[in-house]
Amino acid sequence: MRISWSDNEARGKSAVDVLVYRSNLLGQDPTIVNWKGGNTSAKADERDHASRLVRVLWVKGSGSDLRTMQAKDCAGLRLDEILFLLQRDAMPDADMVQYLMQCRLRPDAPRPSIETLLHAFLPFAHIDHTHPDAVIAFCTAEGGEALTRQVFGDHVIWIPYQRPGFALSKAVAQAVQHHPDAKAVFLAKHGLVTWGEDARSCYAATQAVVEEAHQGIASRSPRVAFGGQRVTAVPATRREEILVPLLPQLRGAVSANRPAVLHIDADPEVLEFVCSEQLGSLAMVGAACPDHLVHTKYVPCVVPTDSGVESDRLIGSTVDAVTRYVEAYQKYVAAHRHSDDPEGDPFPRVVLLAGLGMVTTGPDKSAAVRTAELYHRAIAVMRGASALSTFTSLTPREAYAVEYWPLERYKLTLASPPRELAGRVAVVTGAAGGIGRAIAERLATEGAHVGVMDIDEAGAGEVARALESRVGEGRALALAPDVTQEDQVREAFRKVVLAYGGVDIVVSNAGLALSRAVEETTLDDWDRLFAVLARGYFLVAREAFRVMKAQQRGGAIVFVTSKNALLAGKNSSAYNAAKAAEQHLMRSLAEEGGESGIRVNAVAPDAVLRGSKIWSGAWRQERAKGYGIEERELESYYRNRTTLKVNVYPEDVAEAVLFLASARSAKTTGSTITVDGGIAGAYTR
Repeated sequence: MRISWSDNEARGKSAVDVLVYRSNLLGQDPTIVNWKGGNTSAKADERDHASRLVRVLWVKGSGSDLRTMQAKDCAGLRLDEILFLLQRDAMPDADMVQYLMQCRLRPDAPRPSIETLLHAFLPFAHIDHTHPDAVIAFCTAEGGEALTRQVFGDHVIWIPYQRPGFALSKAVAQAVQHHPDAKAVFLAKHGLVTWGEDARSCYAATQAVVEEAHQGIASRSPRVAFGGQRVTAVPATRREEILVPLLPQLRGAVSANRPAVLHIDADPEVLEFVCSEQLGSLAMVGAACPDHLVHTKYVPCVVPTDSGVESDRLIGSTVDAVTRYVEAYQKYVAAHRHSDDPEGDPFPRVVLLAGLGMVTTGPDKSAAVRTAELYHRAIAVMRGASALSTFTSLTPREAYAVEYWPLERYKLTLASPPRELAGRVAVVTGAAGGIGRAIAERLATEGAHVGVMDIDEAGAGEVARALESRVGEGRALALAPDVTQEDQVREAFRKVVLAYGGVDIVVSNAGLALSRAVEETTLDDWDRLFAVLARGYFLVAREAFRVMKAQQRGGAIVFVTSKNALLAGKNSSAYNAAKAAEQHLMRSLAEEGGESGIRVNAVAPDAVLRGSKIWSGAWRQERAKGYGIEERELESYYRNRTTLKVNVYPEDVAEAVLFLASARSAKTTGSTITVDGGIAGAYTR
């Protein structure tokens, strides 16, 4: 591998800043560093709070990511106090953590890495602990110790597997002391430790060992990986046709404990593995690295395809495979669980479908993508280990000890608490306008992934980009269907299913308006309003029902109707009638969806002028003319006619939609919330 270290970048930096620079360089290569995995350190003389010069160990904080970590993510520890622990024969994890917290140079420093003692006990100034695919291949190969000696000679120390902690750290330190010419340590089933007397040489040492491991594997790799091809990969277009009806059922099956978001991965590397002869035998051996376990679990869910990839029985086979996985996982937990261990989520994080690819699950899109990225690393390790000899893994007991290890699970607690709609997938039509945008923003803020639908393609794209910038990559999807066109609505939902696995919340908000006396209303006017406001709401709701019923987890549909759906006004007969059609369609669907747990409700706003596309055109002029006032007087007119003497804004409508979309209204269906400031004639009764 090319060493990309720059002396100019590192020159003049403090010890901790050079550590950050080195860590960021390592983290840029996912074949060397897993997401939030690995840890690095540097030792330096620093001034404490009393200006005394002390020897400090700077080490990555627990839960931070080498690729993105900053100086604030490093913990400075008084090294002499840690080295005092070498006198001990053993130390429980909880005592170790508490002791290290007391050694921090500054009380506001993050909790240090769970492998801090490994860095402290070794005498070197700079240390990298990473999980390179090529090295892990040696560490998980049957006979890995002998293979390591063949390739690396006596320059690499082999340490038999044990979980990180005091005992492992002391074992590594003693082994290095007895082999002063060693240049690296291979931790069986675990990872790589390298070092240097300066940051650059430490980085170079890591790169050199990884490159040597790659060469060792390449010299032994067979021409055909994984025993060759067992099934043929399904072409991309046909693959999507198969997955669209499958994904909602799969999503429902893995969402019993919490809503899951799905991610499809059909990269060539993945397809080669899932189409191979050795798919089942390799995948079920176990995790490729302890670092993966919390995100991928011990083994994936492999869907049998003996009846054929394109069989009508594939959906049933997939759901059955998840059911069997849950039963097996519960037995795995029961066999190893301690009374104070937390309850685990028994559902798979990785689902392998021969011929189709990999589907990963997570509480949000980014987590599902990270799981896929980690399983790419697992495939690479299995490929390398199989080239060297036979892939091995942790035993079930060892795997459980890592998966439910409090020090490992601590990292999960660093994430922000889940928002109200975490894991949910929402679709909002008319999302580029004032009300629609406010709804999309509100749902996204509460954790939902949002399909931003609007016939204004540029507007939908702008809203989606703004949402992603605010709440995270992958959390919004821009779509531009004409809701009056059946094929376009179906295609939009297909894209949402392929992106996230299904749909939980649908808000129909697309609209237009017309103010015209009945004798001046043309048939085209009438048909145009009914096409968007009645047919469009029907088509969107129908697709939502299909997906929600397939998931078997219920759902929430909200129609944004209007005060005019409840109280007719003059010179808008087509608009009034179309909005009334929406209102009664909502009631009809509430009855129809009840047995499937699908709730259908409405929000009826009035005179929402701010940001509205409808109110920026002829409708504004027509309504002002009808009231005999100037356009600039409209806000005051609408405010003064309400009971509360207020204007209604898009954010007000969004709050009502959020209530109806959330579990707060779990026992409400067929209802209408008016958001109009109080219009007596529109009071529901």
